[in-house]
Amino acid sequence: MKLTPAALVTLVAVTLAGAIQKKERARDPWAEARERMVREQIEERGVRNPDVLRVMRQTPRHLFIPERLRSQAYEDHPVPIGYGQTISQPYIVALMTELLEPHKDAKVLEIGTGSGYQAAVLAPLVRHVYTIEIVRELAESAAALLKRLGYDNVTVRWGDGYQGWPEEAPFDRIIVTAAPPEVPKALLDQLKPGGKLVAPVGSSIFGQDLIVIDKTRDGKIRRRSVLPVVFVPMVKGKQP
Repeated sequence: MKLTPAALVTLVAVTLAGAIQKKERARDPWAEARERMVREQIEERGVRNPDVLRVMRQTPRHLFIPERLRSQAYEDHPVPIGYGQTISQPYIVALMTELLEPHKDAKVLEIGTGSGYQAAVLAPLVRHVYTIEIVRELAESAAALLKRLGYDNVTVRWGDGYQGWPEEAPFDRIIVTAAPPEVPKALLDQLKPGGKLVAPVGSSIFGQDLIVIDKTRDGKIRRRSVLPVVFVPMVKGKQP
């Protein structure tokens, strides 16, 4: 059968696209699982920000998970990372990132570094991420991994997230990845007027909600609830 010029061009384009995808899969065996994760777990649930979808496709989630559990890296659930902590479900990471409305000039504070995955997702979208982890071993391992992967606009600190990071305040955006009973006043104080905070709030007994707080230009706090969630509790401790 003789092909028209237009059909021939289409055939060549499809063939080239297939070859490129095959080459990408050979170079990164996790690429297909990551693409499926974004398509089925994230896009189908309504996350639409193209920059968020792009970084979720690009960030190697499996590297932020203990080796023995890496087969679960792109599945639709949280994964334990040790010390009673977890790496959040991919959809929740994407949703919280979208709700945060990151931008290239934003200075971001993250409470709860964990394995460093949320910081890695945010890093390409903002100017700098300052992230605090109460578990010293996790803070050290996340800092080393982020450095090895080339995330040079992320600073990790071992410390008490309830205190925030006053030396670097104010922040355009604050994201909390463990659940306090209520948003600490220190974090609200360190949020810049016009800024936004996203956090799970509540307890395992009375339930938790993912909330978004907007701080108006005149310093007023506006709060809305997004959906029920389940996070590990935000641990309070002495500032190291």
